[in-house]
Amino acid sequence: MTGITDFDALRRAMAENSEEPEGPARNARAEQLLAEAEKLDIPLAVIEALGHQLKVYNYSSEKDKMFVPFARLLRMWDERPEDFDEYEIHSLHWVFKWMSSGMLGQPHIPLASIEKWLAEMEHRYRLAGHSERAVRSAEFSVASHVGDLARADRAYTAWLAADRDTMADCHACELHSQGAWQVERGRDAEALDLWGPVLEGEFTCAHEPHTVLASSLAPLLRLGRADEARAHHLRGFRLVRPMESMRGAYADHVEFCALSGNEARGLELLAERPAYFTDSGNPRSGLEFLSVVTLLMDRLTELGLGDQRVPGPAGRPWTARELAAHARVEALALAARFDERNGTTRVGDRARARMDQRPLVERLPLGVRSAGRPTTAPVTEPTPGPAPEKDLSALLAEARRLSDTLQPHAVEAWLAVARAAEGVELAALDRAEIADHQAMDRGPEGIALFERAAELYAEAGDPGEAWAARARGAYVRALTGEVDEALAAIAEPYDGVLALYAEGATGVRQAAGVLMSRARVLMRGVHEDPSGDSPDGEVLAAAEAAVREVLALVDGHTGDDVRLAARGAEGQAMLAELALRGGDAETAVRLFAKASTAFVGAGLPWFAVEYEARLAGLAHQLGDIAETERALRAALEHGGPYLEAPGRAQLHLQLAEVLGGRGRAQEAAEHALEAAHWSDEAGEGPTLGAWARHQLGGFLLRQGRWAEAAEVLESALPDLSAETHGDGAVVQTKWWLGDCLSELGEHRAAAERRLQAAEIARHWPEQHDHATLAHLAAESLGHAGLHTEADQAYTRAGDLWRSLGNVHGLVRSLRARAWLALRADLADLGLDGARELMSAAIEECEAALLVTDDEETRQRLTGELGHTHRQFGELLARSVAEEAEDTAIQGAFEDALTQTAEAVAVFAALGEGAVHTRTAAELAAGWLEADLSRPADAAARARGVLKAYEGADDGDETVRARRAEAEQLLQLMEEQTDK
Repeated sequence: MTGITDFDALRRAMAENSEEPEGPARNARAEQLLAEAEKLDIPLAVIEALGHQLKVYNYSSEKDKMFVPFARLLRMWDERPEDFDEYEIHSLHWVFKWMSSGMLGQPHIPLASIEKWLAEMEHRYRLAGHSERAVRSAEFSVASHVGDLARADRAYTAWLAADRDTMADCHACELHSQGAWQVERGRDAEALDLWGPVLEGEFTCAHEPHTVLASSLAPLLRLGRADEARAHHLRGFRLVRPMESMRGAYADHVEFCALSGNEARGLELLAERPAYFTDSGNPRSGLEFLSVVTLLMDRLTELGLGDQRVPGPAGRPWTARELAAHARVEALALAARFDERNGTTRVGDRARARMDQRPLVERLPLGVRSAGRPTTAPVTEPTPGPAPEKDLSALLAEARRLSDTLQPHAVEAWLAVARAAEGVELAALDRAEIADHQAMDRGPEGIALFERAAELYAEAGDPGEAWAARARGAYVRALTGEVDEALAAIAEPYDGVLALYAEGATGVRQAAGVLMSRARVLMRGVHEDPSGDSPDGEVLAAAEAAVREVLALVDGHTGDDVRLAARGAEGQAMLAELALRGGDAETAVRLFAKASTAFVGAGLPWFAVEYEARLAGLAHQLGDIAETERALRAALEHGGPYLEAPGRAQLHLQLAEVLGGRGRAQEAAEHALEAAHWSDEAGEGPTLGAWARHQLGGFLLRQGRWAEAAEVLESALPDLSAETHGDGAVVQTKWWLGDCLSELGEHRAAAERRLQAAEIARHWPEQHDHATLAHLAAESLGHAGLHTEADQAYTRAGDLWRSLGNVHGLVRSLRARAWLALRADLADLGLDGARELMSAAIEECEAALLVTDDEETRQRLTGELGHTHRQFGELLARSVAEEAEDTAIQGAFEDALTQTAEAVAVFAALGEGAVHTRTAAELAAGWLEADLSRPADAAARARGVLKAYEGADDGDETVRARRAEAEQLLQLMEEQTDK
């Protein structure tokens, strides 16, 4: 580190240190700078260095260090006030507020000392002529902290009644404190109303809306406004994450995770900030952090995850149960120190209440990457006595009810019967049904059990159901790929059941069961036919005949028989599949819809899900987007609670993509969010979940929700891969992320993402995306102050635009380089280089106009030429400083006027469609003529603009703005002429 040799160097060093991240390193540098300042033998240098040190301490985890530099500053002020300049006098009085709030956060400082300090602050503010607003705000903080609610209410009222002056906290900070008090008094809605201007960006500062976003999380959850809470978490955590001093706000985000079913994310947050467990410089925020750690760990323990390893204080491993106990002890010990100092139980009561909160939402999907909630055996809660068990007859009745009506979980109910029936002598029919359903549960391993079930059905006197059981076994064999063997196996049951049915020895249900199994076997043959999309005609015909035989049998017999209604519905779905295999998509759509309607009509909507999903895919292929949307919504509705996580994720994702394609980004984002959540639940976070997050980020971006989109896209990137998702998805995600970061003012990071995307796109055959990304990266580099790198990127983009024959892109890259050369004063360019680049841009436009015959292309190129002349004029006008010699200024303005007048002529050639751009250039030329002392010419231009808008729509904002500017210019020029 080089030494500080003068005051200016010290100020530069302090300014640079202020831009560094909060934390001990910045604090250490401030301490070094104070030592350097003392060597300069300039009192003001020491004052400024002390002020800088105090500020970085205040915004760090070492808040307790700020009292020493302040005491020294105050002593210097009392001894030699003339050493302070106006700014440092203001700063000294400003940080009185930091002292009072800082003392409250240090339990070793007696309450009497704090009250004495508050009186000292009031005295000094009165002497300096300041309003009492800041004093009453500080008094309110003391009273509310110790729990003196009456005094707090009085101070609150006096605070709001006092005049705002230069000592008052900024609007954003005041509103945060006022809203926090409303929350404290149980008025969540009123708090959110107060915070509205901060949340909407009307009032901001270095730490707002960071803390308001954090403070709003629990109130929003309590009010049932979960979507807003999610958005505030994503937006707010992004702001809080890099700021070490905001442990209290960070704790609010951990608390949100514990209260919203996002325990896994809460653990991720704890892992990011290990020092927060032990930083001792701000005990008040330490108490807040340890309280929510306790809350989160207790929640994990309650979920049966007490033995899970979790992030904790350094030096040893921790389980959730161990950390819960440790954090509670530490938090309550801190709270006890505050309460002992304050003489109340206020702090301890609040800490216990915070630690003992119950979840407000079972599970709130966030859209960001998550390991998902880990699962283990739930904690066994003590019960008054053993839960009553159903007797075997009740279990049998329930299982029959579920299976007869094709309800979900029927197989599980029969398995419960089987367990209960162990060692019990049962009738043959009961044993047959148990074996039958056990076989269904075991899949291919249950084929032999179907035979056993058939024997038992025969023993029970039900030969029809015996044939049906054997038929079910044949179908399971077909599912293993043995279609020919299955067809051979089902031949005897088929003939046998038809014979019985003809004799009246079995019912429609048993006959339909065998016929449906045979149809299913033949459909497996269709699916496994080696000819793919064009199966053998005989195979299709045989399958269709079998399906129609089922439909003919059940026709007229369905009535209230759910099983027969289901056979008919499934038959329609099979015909739809056959139509599709035969190339008739429109018939397939009609039949799938018919099948779905039949299942729903039979009270079996969960069976309709598969066919609505198929219908959606077909409708999309046929270009019927409205029907696609309807079918996907129906599938989600019909599936209800029975949809498994992977299927639910797929349906939500498909619906999100359809809605996004129809321009409904907000609703699309809601379904993409659900898709990401269910993908994580299904264990498909790195695959389907990453794609859902990619889509979600894009939909959020389209709504201008930049911070939320950035969080989601950054979360998607680690899992997105060219192998799984395609390099197009990787490029698009980085591209969108760059756009978000640019909007958020994070230009260096935006440039990095755009350059990464450009590097991938560089290898693509089509180079338009590569050129666009290179151009966008150049913009970001320029905004980040990396001017040399920006010029290089613009040059690269220009070369790409030229190779693509894209004149507009080339011209814009040249213009951007020209502005960069002027503003950044690049060593190898400067003003002469800027002129050359603008001239080159004009030449490119003119050359392109010479070789194009397409009228639309000519119009666009002419507009580009006009804008280039206009920007050239503006660049020349800005190329001279105000303090330059008159001849230099006049020469630059003359050249600027030439280019601007040329822009007017070019835009005029485009007719009425370019009236706004022409009048803007006309007014720019008029102002230049005014600066060149040509009032008559300037007035003529103003009149020309007013004439151009005669009879124009007064409701048009641009028309009003142009008229107002023209009238202003004309008035000024007429006044000059009159003189």
